[in-house]
Amino acid sequence: MNGIRAAGRARTAAAVALATGLALTATACGSSGGATPTGTADGPVTITVGCMPPTTQAQPRANWIADVAAFEKLNPTITVKGDDTAPCDDPATFNAKLASGKMDDVFYSYFTDGANVVASGQAADIQQYASQIHGLSDIQPALLNIYRQGGTDSGHLYGIPKGNYSLGLVYNKTLFQKAGLDPNKPPTTWDQVEADAIAISKLGGGNVGYADYSAANTGGWHFTAELYSRGGTMVTPDGKSANFDDAGGLAVLQFLHKMRFTDNVMGTKQGLQYNDLLQMMATGKLGMYVGDPVTLTTIHDQYHVSYDTMAVGPMPGQQATLVGGDGYMFNKKDTPAQIQAGIKFLNYEFLTSGQGLNFNYPRRADQKEPVGLPEPDLWTGATASADATAMAKFANLPVQNFAAYVAALPSMKLLVEPPQAQALYAQGDKAVFAALTDPNANLQQLLDTFKSSANGILANAQ
Repeated sequence: MNGIRAAGRARTAAAVALATGLALTATACGSSGGATPTGTADGPVTITVGCMPPTTQAQPRANWIADVAAFEKLNPTITVKGDDTAPCDDPATFNAKLASGKMDDVFYSYFTDGANVVASGQAADIQQYASQIHGLSDIQPALLNIYRQGGTDSGHLYGIPKGNYSLGLVYNKTLFQKAGLDPNKPPTTWDQVEADAIAISKLGGGNVGYADYSAANTGGWHFTAELYSRGGTMVTPDGKSANFDDAGGLAVLQFLHKMRFTDNVMGTKQGLQYNDLLQMMATGKLGMYVGDPVTLTTIHDQYHVSYDTMAVGPMPGQQATLVGGDGYMFNKKDTPAQIQAGIKFLNYEFLTSGQGLNFNYPRRADQKEPVGLPEPDLWTGATASADATAMAKFANLPVQNFAAYVAALPSMKLLVEPPQAQALYAQGDKAVFAALTDPNANLQQLLDTFKSSANGILANAQ
């Protein structure tokens, strides 16, 4: 997760370990042999790659070390030096480190960093080497555009995505069945979410039909996701002004307020933060929440809940979903040889089905890591199909529980988090919390106040 999931919110240890264990960063030390006019190394080249799993993550670190050794054997003129600084991308220091020129040669970044890094001039333009990126034509265009100048298909490329998460609707299959709902057909509209939540709450016994966040920046994060699902956007195209004080934004607050005080399906405890919903799902008393597939692994690993009881459907509304993720960019000081060596390493470690930290399915299965989650959702077309086939051979969890989620994604817009996301989310918390705790809340006034605060944040960032 990037944004709140990987930067601002309190993620669980297992989720952090997974995110860090699948990441990598590189730093270049120069090419002793120089480069030909086309940039092909004709001598030894060293790169440092960041986000190497730290010593506290023994198995991911051992896998990374083994992968580097195998890569260097195949590429004897390239030396890869890992940077295990944790966290890999610290929002509190990232910009200062970038400005000082202290980034690794191949440096790790969240999706939310992409546009700012490109605009800062601190990343190398890798457009002339793009054809060397494995499976380039099948990488999801929305993810590539995060690292393109201007965020468009025509912009030059400055980085490479390595994976993403997309929000959907996590639900409890057992409660669905008890409530007389089809556990294999999750709701696909917000009206259906409401109806199903009512049915689950009617079971009594402390069951909560639907729950949502409203603290520690998570309320604003989910407000954004739910606005996207209704066809809205958080900011104007130029990123300078808030764009959510409209019918779509009001509908988000109205829905939550109705679910809380009219339908009474959200329980009495509010001010929930990231791990709260996972804990509620683990008790078997929560019917639904907005989340992504990897949260099921956290629930399974930390609370020993069977994957069989949990599933993920598409984001209700199915117009768009919020995506987060990460990738790598290249230091502007890199030589052509270092850029090409970095691309080769990223190809090996993150962009080839069947190998590397993400896609070595036999190794992951042997090490009892989850195989079968629809993340990282990196490719489309033939590459995606081939990878799905390869993964299925080693799947150790019920992949059918993600079928509705997977089927809906290709037709949905994938929208990244807004600029100044964490600051906006903090203000969004206030509006969502009030909507969930005050039965007489003036929802339009809450939205107006949120908009005013957001415009101030965006103006100060210019």
